[in-house]
Amino acid sequence: TTSEPVEDTDTTSFVGQLVSAFILTRVCPNTNVRYLPLCPDYPKELQLLNNPCEKCCCPAPPPKISDLMNDKDLLDLLRLKLDPNHCTIKNWKNFASRWGMSYDELTLLEHRTQGSLSHSPTQEFLLRYNQKTVTELTELCRFYQRIDVLRLLQGWIEKDWPSRWQQTH
Repeated sequence: TTSEPVEDTDTTSFVGQLVSAFILTRVCPNTNVRYLPLCPDYPKELQLLNNPCEKCCCPAPPPKISDLMNDKDLLDLLRLKLDPNHCTIKNWKNFASRWGMSYDELTLLEHRTQGSLSHSPTQEFLLRYNQKTVTELTELCRFYQRIDVLRLLQGWIEKDWPSRWQQTH
């Protein structure tokens, strides 16, 4: 009798070999559990071995202004710093103009929000450009020498944003 080759259909040995080949485990700081970091370049078999905790070790992506808009405390501070109209201090109008708002749009926005406690021109301007990155906003702060706003945004990016991103993802 002739014997035919037997296919190895047991994937556990294959996965075990892959795991041995990739000594890429990390320790999750929250649970002290070893896991394989999720990476799109890993074979699917390795991706399946990841436990649910791999998300806590993924770095937060650069935040967009839409992410910033979800932080009421930060938004209130930005409003306090950028809403007031001073002749020598650059405010929301300069930022919005730099990003392309026309004089007519700026005037309309200013009149629509003037004297309103619930509507802020800074908030409206940020809402309009909510798909830009917070980094782009920090570049405007540098350009207009608004170091006070720049420090506020940098602190948020470094301290608050990673934990906010982790909670939502």
